[in-house]
Amino acid sequence: MRRVPIVATALVTLAVAAMIALGIWQLRRSAWKTALIATYEANRSKPPVAWPALLPKDDSQLVYRRATGFCLQPVAWREMIGHNAKGEPGWSHIASCRTGGGEGPGMEVDVGWSAQTGTPRWQGGAVAGTIVPDRKHRIRLVADRPAPGLQRSVPTSPQDVPNNHFAYAIQWFLFALTAVIIYAFALRRRRRDTAPSG
Repeated sequence: MRRVPIVATALVTLAVAAMIALGIWQLRRSAWKTALIATYEANRSKPPVAWPALLPKDDSQLVYRRATGFCLQPVAWREMIGHNAKGEPGWSHIASCRTGGGEGPGMEVDVGWSAQTGTPRWQGGAVAGTIVPDRKHRIRLVADRPAPGLQRSVPTSPQDVPNNHFAYAIQWFLFALTAVIIYAFALRRRRRDTAPSG
């Protein structure tokens, strides 16, 4: 009876177990993301809320919900790639606003879209719009009425939230299966090469 290489078998077993674990993790992430997108969809039909004075730890109940707020003063500006109602690419102009609850920015407001960069002439005021995800500040408010000289930025939608976790899970399971098959062929070849000639 020929011995199976212990170290190599242990390494392959650990690698396959890790791939399967990653696949299961991705399946759980897929289920979580599906539920999150469903929550976002439900938020769209809920009544408007006031912009929160403090962001909650879980903002899933706010994203894609209608909201109102008041910008006392823009204290900083930034730009990011955005689209207008015609789907044209350009720049969304986002103001970091002081809201009065304390020092520093309290609300991020997308005040509109333009084809060029530059600081808009907007001094703040009442804002109504849609809350969307924001990579830098978690959430921002996309204003319904753009600042003078700008067009309305089109907010993202729940359909824009990527959910590729199921595909990633399948990939990890296929990697694990491939590793098992390759190792099985390697063992078979090893046994053939070491078999006594006869």
